Parts: sequence; structure tokens; C-alpha cells
Amino acid sequence: MSITTETDVIIIGGGQAALATSYFLKRNGLSFIILDEQPQAGGAWLHAWDSLRLFSPNSWSSLPGWMMPGTEQTYPTRHEVIEYIQQYEQRYHFPVVRPVHVDRVEAEEDMLNVYAGEQSWKAKAVVSATGTWSHPYMPAYPGQENFKGLQLHSAHYQNAENFKDKNVMIVGGGNSGAQILAEVSQVANTLWITPTPPQFLADDVDGRILFLRATERLKAQLEGRTVDQPIGGLGDIVMIDSVKDARARGVLHSERPFTAFTEDGVIWEDGSAQKIDAVIWCTGFKAALDHLKPLEVVEENNTVLVTGTRSVKQPNLWLVGYGEWTGPGSATLVGVSRTAKATAEEITKFLA
Repeated sequence: MSITTETDVIIIGGGQAALATSYFLKRNGLSFIILDEQPQAGGAWLHAWDSLRLFSPNSWSSLPGWMMPGTEQTYPTRHEVIEYIQQYEQRYHFPVVRPVHVDRVEAEEDMLNVYAGEQSWKAKAVVSATGTWSHPYMPAYPGQENFKGLQLHSAHYQNAENFKDKNVMIVGGGNSGAQILAEVSQVANTLWITPTPPQFLADDVDGRILFLRATERLKAQLEGRTVDQPIGGLGDIVMIDSVKDARARGVLHSERPFTAFTEDGVIWEDGSAQKIDAVIWCTGFKAALDHLKPLEVVEENNTVLVTGTRSVKQPNLWLVGYGEWTGPGSATLVGVSRTAKATAEEITKFLA
């Protein structure tokens, strides 16, 4: 197999983290290519459910260099986010190759080789920005394999159409759980399961305030001090209109987890049974890191040991946008800019 292309940097992934990093690499004058497994621009947003809404306005949901255009309502829809990402990629003429599913990354002396089937590339540095969407997490329960109803992760949920008049259990206490519950409860009997009581933010708190709080906490941490803030973080539930409506209808309340599945439902701690037709798992994701396993950098907890975003064990590898372990707020549209900029600066110095 011959290496077809050699470049300064290869970015694996084509979503918001990849584009933010590309913006700063281009500004620094480095040569790079983006390898995206999706058939079009949009990253993980292409797979989100139809009615998904952000919980920050466009000005607080933008990538570096170009603000998201005005949206029809305060909080952008999934479609508006995809449109923005597609326009952003075109605006800066980023060199994207798609669809390309990267199988593995291997080290060869001071270079990294990236393989996708019969295709291959060589780079001085690699940025992994594959996100988490392709690795949905579902907890295991006794009897789960015997349950004959539908089980669906939020990664594959599109709309409530298939759940009309059914008994539907939504598992997970974050924003995805609350938004999907709000939608499905309009057409089905719903039951909301959360391991701990869900944390609802005040009606006037949205992503803007959460990001400012996160920024203040980071600044305080860097300065070696603590900061007293109201309770509320990026994982807590933002009261967008659909969630407020669910509250008004009396369905926005949760139950503690069940103990096991039966063929047609679940069993509670007291031994009582309940019939369930379908389960929607809103239980999060794990980082998609299989392509990095040949480098022996993936830890047992499915993260990579990093300083900032740079791999400790493989110094010409960076990881952007996977969550808090790659930077506060780095899995958000507005939050990834900070870590993307720092990553590009570090790569530029490394290559110099």
C-alpha cells in the first residue's frame, strides 16, 4: 500500500471540532486535510432528532470567525445548525475528503500514517476530532436481552411518530432525555427514569449563562482560586419552550431506576411489574477512539491521557471536542473555539 498524500496535519472527523481547529490551522498557514466519514457537512448534527433545539441563541452557538446567521426563533433548530456548518465549511474552503472512514492510525518514525481501507495518508501531526455520536452508551440491566419491545438510543431517535399510543420509557436525566420526553409524551404514555432527580435550571438561565459560568470557573482554576457560583452546569436541563410545555402538562417528573426487564416490561424494587412497549435510552455516549488503538494511547476508561489536548504518549497527536477531558465546554459549538485555538497554536510551534 502506498501513501497517497503527505501534509502537515490530518484532521480525522468533519464536525464542529474539526472545523474550529481547521479555522485556526488555516490562519496559521499550515497545510492540512480533513477526513470526514459523513457523506456531507454537518457532523453529528446530521443524526440528531428532528425537533432538537439548541439552548443558546445563534450568537452563543457559533464557530470562530463567523457568527451563525439569525435564526427564526431564539434557539436554533437542528436544521439551522446543519445549514450553518455546511456554509461555514464552504466559506473557508476547507480541504475535506469524504466519505472516509478511518480504520487506524499508526506511527512511523516521526510521522503518523492514517489508513482508510485501501487509502492512506501521511502527516507530521494528527488531530482526532471524531466525537462521540457513533459510540452510544446503553447501561446493562438484568433480563434486558429478553425484552421483546423496542429499544432505541437517542442517537437513532428521529421523531415520536412510531411511539403513538404506546407505553414508552425514557431513560436519562439530561437535556436529551427532557426534550425527547417532552415530544413523545404528546402522543404516548411516558415514564421518565433518572438515576438521580433531574436538575432543572431556572427559566431565565440558558446556554449563555452556563458558558459564562464555565469560563469563570476555568479562569479561577488557572489562577488557583475558587469561585462561588449558583448551582447549574452544562449537563443540567434548560427550560426551552417544549420542556416548559411538558411541565405545564404535568409529565416532567421522573422515577428512580427499575431493577430488571421482563419480556414485556420492567420490574420495580418492590417486585411490582409494569408493561412497557418501548425504551428510549438517553444515556449518553463514549468517545469514538477505536482508530487510535494501534498507537496504544487509549486508556481503560476510554479516554486518552492528555496535557491540554495533546496526547502524553504520542506527542504528535491531539484530540479536540470529546468533552471535559479535552477542555471545558469543548463538546459545544461555542466552547470548542478555545481548545481548537490552543491546539492549532501548539501544533504550529511543534512543526516549527
